[in-house]
Amino acid sequence: MIDARSSAEVDPLCRRVLIKGRVQGVWFRGWSVQQAQALGLDGWIRNLPDGDVEAVICGGREDVEEMIRRFWQGPRLAKVIAVEETPEPERPDSGFYQIR
Repeated sequence: MIDARSSAEVDPLCRRVLIKGRVQGVWFRGWSVQQAQALGLDGWIRNLPDGDVEAVICGGREDVEEMIRRFWQGPRLAKVIAVEETPEPERPDSGFYQIR
């Protein structure tokens, strides 16, 4: 019998990502939500008090890696200077959303 679930459902890749630079006040979170939803990722994104942005992304390996590449680009007014990623042991809820 063939398993009809996608590889992301069977063995998702989950990463916690810290994005540094000019990433607050430039529509970074809203842009990221659109990008992650287009890729079918699960997770969340939020501003941190120190001016960085933190995200948890989970999905198929290629989609997660693509989102990390997109974080480096950011929206037009962003200036990303670092993207740090670490493994995330907990799978987030379904969907991708912005939290406070």
